[in-house]
Amino acid sequence: MNTVAAIIPAFNPQQSFILFVQKLFTLKIAKVIIVDDGSDEKYDAIFKELAMLENCHVILHDQNYGKGRSLKTAFTYMLANREHYQGVIILGAHGQHTLQDVKLVLTMTKVFSEGIVLGVRNFNSPDSTLSTYWGNWVTSLFFEALYHRKLLDTQTGLRYISMKELPWLLEVKGEHFDYDTNMLVAALKRKCPIFEVEIGTLRLKKNSVIQYDEITNARKIIAQMLTDYLQPWKKQR
Repeated sequence: MNTVAAIIPAFNPQQSFILFVQKLFTLKIAKVIIVDDGSDEKYDAIFKELAMLENCHVILHDQNYGKGRSLKTAFTYMLANREHYQGVIILGAHGQHTLQDVKLVLTMTKVFSEGIVLGVRNFNSPDSTLSTYWGNWVTSLFFEALYHRKLLDTQTGLRYISMKELPWLLEVKGEHFDYDTNMLVAALKRKCPIFEVEIGTLRLKKNSVIQYDEITNARKIIAQMLTDYLQPWKKQR
């Protein structure tokens, strides 16, 4: 039986997060793994309520380590309890992804069952600022120039990953936002298939928490890509 588990790194989520998790099970998500990445104490009640839901498992970090570390924590848990899972779908905890977006990516996994499936956001939407639009465009341009593969949204937080890819993903460096890009670079080097599925409009909220899930700072992303790309050359000198 092929089933998918949802992984959600969470930092200071709102009360509405509980309802979102409950609705995920209507999409035939077999299990939800939530990593509380050192949230403030006032959010404890939210995580306790989530832990009481059937087929929902909450993992606690004693401090805020970052999204990359949270994903690795969840991957480790999945590999130890893999059972019959086909793969995992990574989601944001702050309302970035609608159930329709999740359903669309899940539907496409019936076609692209291996590798990584990215939910590509529409940066032409009314919610997208000019800086966000150009930031994503420049980031994608640099990614293509460095790694010879055009990806429309390298920082999307909505992505499906086949179970067989999880072991090597634990070895990919990056504890924070850089892990999202490093994952894709490592996948290309390993010739792991990467597919793109267009989802709904870009959803941005005016708070700093959103940055925990999907970084839109192009300067930091490009600087990290250049550093990683040039690292082997520096070692040879």
